[in-house]
Amino acid sequence: MSDPTPPTRAEIESHTIGILHHGGARHPDVLLVELGARRFVVKDFAARPRWIRATLGRWLTRREARAYRVLDGLACVPRWLGRVDGLALAVEYRPGRRMSRRLASELPRGFIERLDEAIRALHERGVVHLDLRHRSNVLVDARGEPVLIDFASAILLRPDRWLGRALLPRLARVDRRALAKWRQRLVPGSAPPSPRGASRPT
Repeated sequence: MSDPTPPTRAEIESHTIGILHHGGARHPDVLLVELGARRFVVKDFAARPRWIRATLGRWLTRREARAYRVLDGLACVPRWLGRVDGLALAVEYRPGRRMSRRLASELPRGFIERLDEAIRALHERGVVHLDLRHRSNVLVDARGEPVLIDFASAILLRPDRWLGRALLPRLARVDRRALAKWRQRLVPGSAPPSPRGASRPT
């Protein structure tokens, strides 16, 4: 596999083939960029007002970039490609269907267990997503595997430091409750599991 490289600003301007999400006044546009056989997702604050670009846009881009770097290599997270500049970052395009109750009969056996494992993998690296209840942030790919996206709200902690050991189990309950919600919606008759904290590194 070749080394990942993000598209340049000029390539984004000339090779954007779709807008996956309009960011409005304070959020980034989410763009689909195609260069040859490669497709990228770019989150870009460049079209936001100047005060957003100078403050919130740069801070959120930097924070989300850090989350993707920490999670790079996990199969459940799009591959990190890099920051385009201070206002944009790029990850691989991982197409999938948004989570929905309608998918209950189509999901392969064991999907919820693999989603559980994916969430635990995040926590083991010190990342708590905090927005997994939103159906657009949990995708089901063509192989029936979970894909977790959009880490703009994520909190990062060091699992090997005292603050991480103290806060990760508590914050992880937010993600565990999201998992319990999806389990109830997608596995009829299942009892909601008791939310548990982050897995501790061994």
